Amino acid sequence: MSPTDASADAVSAASTDVGTGACPDPGEDSTARGIGRGTDNEDTLDLRLPYELVALFEEGRSGAEAATADVAAGHGQRSWSDSTAPRASRTPGGDDLLDGVADWGPIVTPAGVFQLVPVRVERDLDLICRWMNDPAVTAFWELAGPQNVTEDHLRPQLAGDGRSFPCLGVLEGTPMSYWEIYRADLDPLARHYPVRPHDTGIHLLIGAVTDRGRGLGSTLLRAVADLVLDRRPACARVIAEPDLRNIPSVTAFLSAGFRFSAEVDLPAKRAALMTRDRSLRDLL
Repeated sequence: MSPTDASADAVSAASTDVGTGACPDPGEDSTARGIGRGTDNEDTLDLRLPYELVALFEEGRSGAEAATADVAAGHGQRSWSDSTAPRASRTPGGDDLLDGVADWGPIVTPAGVFQLVPVRVERDLDLICRWMNDPAVTAFWELAGPQNVTEDHLRPQLAGDGRSFPCLGVLEGTPMSYWEIYRADLDPLARHYPVRPHDTGIHLLIGAVTDRGRGLGSTLLRAVADLVLDRRPACARVIAEPDLRNIPSVTAFLSAGFRFSAEVDLPAKRAALMTRDRSLRDLL
């Protein structure tokens, strides 16, 4: 698994259209490219999903998602549900290992309405690749390079047994982060800590520079951790393992109600094992 990074991640792409060439130079000035979610609303247009995709999402809503959209509508936000993406992460036997991440729907957070939208490689590869090539990200995710590097990371998750589920984080209609929700108890990580059944892990990458350093990572981590606990009744705690060197990430998890449990030596890093316990969620 790639290490978690909550606040020192990647610059966002100019659009969500999939390109065929190499990812652009991540060191290029984002203002010059019209990238990011700045203060003058115009630069957010490049990151909004096309209208055709919105229509697909709306057509694919289930009755439960429509009910959730009614709640979100009071905050000026539609429900984002991708009917063409896998509806659940399932084993070959048909068991859902993560209780239908694709169907969790939008949630209201202090930062706005947020939703985890399942990754579609043909739509999202260019955007995620651009984020992975930000110099602030490469030391922790180690996925810098051409698009095939990112694609080789995404496709095994999408075609696998469902123990890891990659998503875009869409905030107020704008894709602005990359997430992996995974079964920590079924991951190699389980060899390195006292695992419990149904432990669920989170990896996070904040895409836009303008979204970092202002507490947004902590807000979304808390919201998604609570969403995991709400949607996965068998899960007693949410797990994270950011690199100990990544102080902003560790700090973001602490601010999101996670506890520092231990230092663990993983194959690619020395990590801070962080936990958010169901029993303590209302106290931290």
